[in-house]
Amino acid sequence: MESEVNDGVRMVEDEPIVYVVDDNESMREAVEMLLHSVGFNVKTFASAEDFLALQIVDRPACLVIDVRLKGQSGLVVQERYSAQQVPMPIIFMTAHGDIAMSVRAMKAGAADFLTKPFRDQDMLDAVACALESDRQRRAKDHSFAGLRRCYATLTPREREVTRLILKGLRNKQIAAELRLSEITVKIHRNQAMKKMNARSLADFVLKGGALNIDAGLGLPLRQKLTHK
Repeated sequence: MESEVNDGVRMVEDEPIVYVVDDNESMREAVEMLLHSVGFNVKTFASAEDFLALQIVDRPACLVIDVRLKGQSGLVVQERYSAQQVPMPIIFMTAHGDIAMSVRAMKAGAADFLTKPFRDQDMLDAVACALESDRQRRAKDHSFAGLRRCYATLTPREREVTRLILKGLRNKQIAAELRLSEITVKIHRNQAMKKMNARSLADFVLKGGALNIDAGLGLPLRQKLTHK
């Protein structure tokens, strides 16, 4: 499937995009040409304000931004994104080798920090790594969202059984806790595993742990898997 971005360029759904923000026109164009030369889709902005006004496209992306801009700085953009929990990787550029700024940016989660003039390959490598990181993050988020949808299909009783399994209780103990027969507990457990697409009890426990359904009792995983 294809969709259209603001400048009329046709883009394949989920195709990565690189946002470049620099108030120096020649630098902005140079970075755009460099990234275009290896096939990256690029969208450029002359200010942080223009970029922040953009509605971000839902696809893998990274931001390449000058740390010193007229108006709001690149660090302010990073702070705003962090406050809004926007996970896009950010690569900073600067003509000033300001160590304090770079440390501040990296501590706040910057993907990279390049000092101008930088080597073309350094920029290309930084962008490639940032986009791959964002792809992996999106894949993990989608997997987690799918897992939550599966869990939402469990009945209240299946959720109770699941919670107690994650606490490390055996079928007999769960039956006593819920005043059910062991056969009934097994039925609920098997139904819950099927709905969660769990290949085994170990997989079921790992998926439940990923959803943080219950913190458990601190039992080793092998003890949690001793249900009969």
